[in-house]
Amino acid sequence: MTLDDHDKKLLRLMQDDANRTVQDYADAIGLSATPTARRIKRLSDAGVIRKQVSLLDPDALGLKTTLFVFIRTSRHDGDWLDAFSKGVKRMPEVVEFYRMGGDVDYLLKIMLPEISDYDAVYKRLIAIAPLSDVSASFAMEALKNTTELPL
Repeated sequence: MTLDDHDKKLLRLMQDDANRTVQDYADAIGLSATPTARRIKRLSDAGVIRKQVSLLDPDALGLKTTLFVFIRTSRHDGDWLDAFSKGVKRMPEVVEFYRMGGDVDYLLKIMLPEISDYDAVYKRLIAIAPLSDVSASFAMEALKNTTELPL
């Protein structure tokens, strides 16, 4: 899908604050409300806008610890991947989950109240499927954390 300048401005605004009115967006991008609403619908129908959500403050919810868990496995078959993927997706503490290229097979981002809570998560994680190595690093400070994609 080709995005014009109005689309890109609109998407930047929506990434910053999706709680504005269509008229607010229209005023900001220099169009009237009706064509702006049509653009939002077109971008949603095309899958450019997947969904609109509320971003919550982890500190306000007591989730003060972010861990990155690096996983290696000696199994790379479909059955293993299916079982592992389903098990990890059921863990609410895992907020991001990636299959990687390189030295690490999988990367998980986990958010917890305290570092001591990781032990229970670790035990649930290793019970899902056989793993060769599990190591974790914790974030001391988030220097950049955004949901905004570059346009």
